[in-house]
Amino acid sequence: MNEVGCVAREPWELSFLAEPREVAGLRRVVRLHLKMWGLSRQTETAQLCVTEMVTQVIRPAGVGTPVSLSLSMKGTFLRVEVRVLGEHEVPMPASSRSGDQEAMAEMLLGSCAERWGVREGPDFKATWCEIATDLTTSHGHGGGVRVTRAEAMISLYEAAASAHGARTTRLTPVTATRVVIELIVDLLAWVDAHGYDADDILDAAQTRFDLGP
Repeated sequence: MNEVGCVAREPWELSFLAEPREVAGLRRVVRLHLKMWGLSRQTETAQLCVTEMVTQVIRPAGVGTPVSLSLSMKGTFLRVEVRVLGEHEVPMPASSRSGDQEAMAEMLLGSCAERWGVREGPDFKATWCEIATDLTTSHGHGGGVRVTRAEAMISLYEAAASAHGARTTRLTPVTATRVVIELIVDLLAWVDAHGYDADDILDAAQTRFDLGP
């Protein structure tokens, strides 16, 4: 996180050994990392893609093969890549053997991701996929109009704080309650979009409120 409206989503990579028991741990790591990136809405799809790609690596490459998982942004798309080190085969797209496990996995991966494929270098082969997000820039935020309104309120609050909190016209109790509730909901939407935990924020706010001015 570097400024209001921006989320730092730098490329991230994790090395592991290709073993079936690693899959559950990788799914948890993906969920936590995407939450920090404010991409919780893409978690289920990303976890499914990781499960399929790692499973497909284990079959031809063998259990215990060194592998890495990486997450990065490709424009406004979330890119997930599973890379195998050394001379090992990885699944190729467009399998013609309909009905076997590889073809079924390819169909599933293709239905979850916007696009996917393979690439290779001198000492690795990789399967990758790209998942659509609702971002407008790679370091922007999602969440729709509530987050946008919260951004505006945060900016106004900062401006008011710098001007020593100028007084405003008093609202009626009913209007004030409605405005405060809407503001809290907008701020919680902003919190979620930027990868923070809403419950932690609420607990900290309650504690701060109880302590008084």
